Amino acid sequence: MKINELLQVYTIGYQTEEVKTVINHDFKINVSNVVISGKQGEVINMPRWIAQTLESDSHAEIQESDMGIELTQSLSKENFVGEELSHLEPDFYIKVKGYMARQSEKEKDKLESLLYTLIRKRLGKLIPRANSMELTAELAKKLSVEERSLYNTIHNNSAEFMKHIFGDK
Repeated sequence: MKINELLQVYTIGYQTEEVKTVINHDFKINVSNVVISGKQGEVINMPRWIAQTLESDSHAEIQESDMGIELTQSLSKENFVGEELSHLEPDFYIKVKGYMARQSEKEKDKLESLLYTLIRKRLGKLIPRANSMELTAELAKKLSVEERSLYNTIHNNSAEFMKHIFGDK
C-alpha cells in the first residue's frame, strides 16, 4: 500500500477515535435525524471529527494530551537511546499533525522545529538500516506507519539497485 493510502486509512481511524470534549454552552444539533446535544460544562466522549467541528464553532473544547510535551519527550528518548530507534506509536505523526493544526502560529512554529529535529534524527538511524536489512518485527513495533512504509520503500529500492548492478548473485 502506498504511503498516502496508508495515511488516509490511519487518519480515518484517528478521526473516528473518541475524545473527551468539554461543552462551552448549551446546544442541540440535529442532522439527518442524528441529534447531538450538550449542556455547558458537561464532558462528553465523542468522535474526534465531531468534536473538531464543535470546537471550530466555539461550542466545545477538546481535552487531550499536549502533543508538544509528547514530542519533546520523544525527542529526548531518541537522543537517550543513541544509535537505536526509540518507540513511536503507529499514529504518532498523525496525532502531532492534528494537534498542530489547532495551535497558534507561534506554537505551530515551535512544534514544527521540534518535529523536524525528531524526523531528521530518526531518518539518520532508519535509512542505513533500511539499506542493509529487511524490516524485522521488533523494529516495526518501534516505527510509525509512515516510517514503516518509508523503510520498506528504501529497502526495496536499495535491493533493486544492487540487483541491477550485481545481477542475481
